[in-house]
Amino acid sequence: MGSTSAENHGGVGRRSLIKRSAALGLASVPAMSFLSACASGGGDGQDKAKAGKKTAKNPLGVNDTAQMEFVLFDGGFGSEYAKDATEIYQKNFPKAKVKFTTTQKIQSTLQPRFNQGNPPDLIDNSGAEQMDMGVLVGKNQLADLTPLLDAPSYDDPSKKVRDTLRPGIVEMGQFDGKPVWIFYYAYTVYGVWYSQKALDALDEKYPETWDEMIKVCTKAKAKGMAGWTYAGKYPYYLPFSLYPMIGKVGGRDVLDAIDNLEPNAWKHPAVKACFEAYYELYKKGFILKGTPGLDHIQSQTAWAKGNALFIPNGSWVENESANVIPKDFDLAVSAPTGLDSSDKMPFGTIWASGGEPFIVPAKAANTEGGMEQLRIMLSEASSKNFTAKVKSLTAYNGGTTGIDLTPGLKSGVAALEKAGTNVVNPRMQDWYVQLQKEKIGVSGLGEMMAGRATPAETIKKIQGFADEAAKDTSIKHYKHQ
Repeated sequence: MGSTSAENHGGVGRRSLIKRSAALGLASVPAMSFLSACASGGGDGQDKAKAGKKTAKNPLGVNDTAQMEFVLFDGGFGSEYAKDATEIYQKNFPKAKVKFTTTQKIQSTLQPRFNQGNPPDLIDNSGAEQMDMGVLVGKNQLADLTPLLDAPSYDDPSKKVRDTLRPGIVEMGQFDGKPVWIFYYAYTVYGVWYSQKALDALDEKYPETWDEMIKVCTKAKAKGMAGWTYAGKYPYYLPFSLYPMIGKVGGRDVLDAIDNLEPNAWKHPAVKACFEAYYELYKKGFILKGTPGLDHIQSQTAWAKGNALFIPNGSWVENESANVIPKDFDLAVSAPTGLDSSDKMPFGTIWASGGEPFIVPAKAANTEGGMEQLRIMLSEASSKNFTAKVKSLTAYNGGTTGIDLTPGLKSGVAALEKAGTNVVNPRMQDWYVQLQKEKIGVSGLGEMMAGRATPAETIKKIQGFADEAAKDTSIKHYKHQ
């Protein structure tokens, strides 16, 4: 995505947290005027393609002569992986016409077509001009993807598509536990990123308890290296390691209560303990000097230069910082350090979740074709192709054997294997963008980590913000089922 990533990152980003740069495309909340016009029904629609015959090779019953139209967001992932997958569709349905286009302007290009009732069959609804998912779902504009999930997987007919996916993908596409409306194709690993070489030079292993973290940071400081840095201007990066730490210490229910905007959710002892641990990094002088004034690129550059050991980030950081990370850096990611042996979840508990949202419009002429194209993309070959080309995992649980993985990607795969079922997926950044970024991030954690507020004051403040959001009838509220 080049400069777009840096330019858009400071603005309101609906999904800019999970999709940025070459890792994942940018996304921002459409302006309210868009929202009100958004998905307002309209046109008479187009003729539906007659369903084809369901066979073992064509389990969704795609009409083999109908056109299949696919519009892809032209972002950091490029378009090659999707183009390659459309060629497989074309080969499987030689009589069908495949129309494949890319754009950065998803909203302005496609919203009028939704309103006229003639949207394409498959859309990568991403980028700064992403259409608002909640509105599309609320107006019944999206097809339920359950038939795709229940279809036999592309490689192994004895397994359903849903059985081949990574944890949390299906749930992410649901709103209020109803059918699955969105399919997140990419998969991001969040955590604490570091140079294995730098850690080895300190003669230390990655710290699993907070006492060990303090010991490692003390050693680093003695060698003139800060323990931590982060995107000080965008402190909503801190939750990439802080949220899963809260889940590890207090259990998944604590994170669910926070997402559900429950009264006093932020006052849980696990939140207090984790905030105090992070505040200790500030108090002991382990945060790189000047960090509160750095943006994401500046903090990543300082870290890549060896000025700080640890940085909280997502797996896009490998691609986004490729030009500043030294060849022998030996990039690694770990699940967050916990407090001690009393933590509710084991060391290795990590946050990982889907990005790059694909949708099949309800009024598409060829909904089966759109779903079949996704089924092809979820084959092992297409998944490998994506990973090899863009240094990111897909929702397909596998697809990495035989690929020469980059150090960060290799480490991410190992972290997921270590986590097993201990993968958490806090939804605050999907459900309540403004609350997550401006309030919890900038006004809350940003102030605390700069030493301008104590953990107790910060918890009180953030709980207040959450209570306001819970009472605000102008925003849609979601709950974990």
